[in-house]
Amino acid sequence: MRAAKIDTMTETDRNALLSRITRDPDKLCGKPIIRGHRLAVEHVLGMLAAGDTPETILDGYAWLELEDIQACLLFAAERVGDLDPAGARRSNRERAGVEHSL
Repeated sequence: MRAAKIDTMTETDRNALLSRITRDPDKLCGKPIIRGHRLAVEHVLGMLAAGDTPETILDGYAWLELEDIQACLLFAAERVGDLDPAGARRSNRERAGVEHSL
């Protein structure tokens, strides 16, 4: 899969990448992991934040694919997008721009 800007990705491409991120309550306490393996999304993000290149990470995990790293980044971007500026998670209604009414 060719790298693309998040805002220009099709829903199909987004879903294909995000399907690589799974959760299993029996693995890493249910944290988001990559394709059922015991490698947490947060670990990959941490390696990237520490300066590791995708190539270095791929060299360390024979089963890992570049699309898995892209999926981790997309997963994180979408989670950050769910936060308001103060860091609180926004509701689905707020993300959709629906006004609250009492």
